[in-house]
Amino acid sequence: MRSGKVLVTGSSGHLGEALVRTLRDQGHDVVGLDVLDSDTTTVVGSITDRDVVRACLVGVRAVLHPATLHKPHVGSHDRQAFVDTNVTGTLTLLEESVAAGVERFVFTSTTSTFGRALTPGRGEPAAWITEDVVPIPRNVYGVTKAAAENLAELVHRDHGLPVLILRTSRFFPEPDDRDAIRTTYADANVKATEYLYRRVDIADVVDAHLLAMTRAPEVGFDRFIISATTPFTRADLPELHRDAPRVVARLFGDQPAEYARRGWRMFPAIDRVYVNAHAREVLGWQPRYDFRHVLDRLAADEDPRSPLARAVGAKGYHEVTTGPYTVR
Repeated sequence: MRSGKVLVTGSSGHLGEALVRTLRDQGHDVVGLDVLDSDTTTVVGSITDRDVVRACLVGVRAVLHPATLHKPHVGSHDRQAFVDTNVTGTLTLLEESVAAGVERFVFTSTTSTFGRALTPGRGEPAAWITEDVVPIPRNVYGVTKAAAENLAELVHRDHGLPVLILRTSRFFPEPDDRDAIRTTYADANVKATEYLYRRVDIADVVDAHLLAMTRAPEVGFDRFIISATTPFTRADLPELHRDAPRVVARLFGDQPAEYARRGWRMFPAIDRVYVNAHAREVLGWQPRYDFRHVLDRLAADEDPRSPLARAVGAKGYHEVTTGPYTVR
C-alpha cells in the first residue's frame, strides 16, 4: 500500500510511535489512537470505546494494531483489564474495521502466546519455536493475545477482512523483568545475547508491519514470528540447552574475546529459539539486525541499535515506577 489513511493504535507506545514516525515519513495520512497523548497521537481514547474507534476509522484503508496491555502489566492490572483491552478492544477494532470497509488489518501479537511451550524440561533440547507450536497458557497476557488472534481469524473467515498476525519477540529497551538476570548480567550483555534467539530491533519490526500491510489482501490470513534471524539449527538444540557458550563460540569465533573485553558472559543455557523463516518466505521480510550485526558494532565500539530504536527510546509501562520498568 503506497499511500492512504492508516490507523495506528497504541501510538504513544514503543512500536506505535515507531510506526507513526515511519508512516508519516512515507507520506501516509496517519491517525494515532492511544489513551495517552503524545506527538504521535492524534486521538486520545480507548480501543474499547466503539464510538471513538468508529470515528477514527473514517476513510481508513489499513489498521495497524499494536495497542495492548503488556506482560509488565500483569503485576499491576487484573485479568479483567487484560480481557477488556486485549480481547474486547481487538474485537471492537475488527468489527468496526469490517463496517468501515478497511482493506487490511495487521495485529501485533507476541511470542508470549506460546506460554509454557517455550520452556523445555530438564535434559530436553531447547525448544524450536515456529508458528506450528501449540501454545500452553502461562499468564493472562499470553492467553488474551492468543484469544485476540483467534477472534481475528474468525472475523477474517466470516467477513473476508484480510488480517495478518505478527508474533513479535522482545524489542523493548527496559531491563529484564527477572531479578536474577538483572543482578547477574549487564543490561547490554543481556540484550546482545538475546539477538541469538529471542530479540528483534524495532526497525525490523516496523519493516515487518509495513510488509504485512502491503501483502495482507494477497495472503488473506496468517501468523508470523517476528524475531531476529537465529544462527542456530535444529541440530544445535540439545547442546544449546546444555552448553550454550560452546555452541555460540563455534558459530562466532570472535564472540568470546569480544564479550571478555567488556566483562560480559554468554548465558550458560538457551532454552528456546524463535524461527522467522515463515515471515521471510511469505512476506519477503529481511531483518537487518542480528547477532552478527551486534558483534560487528560492538567490535567497532558502536551502538548496535537502529537509529529508529535510539530515536524512540524507553517508554516504560507504568505512571509510577514498578519493578525494573521506567516511569512513563
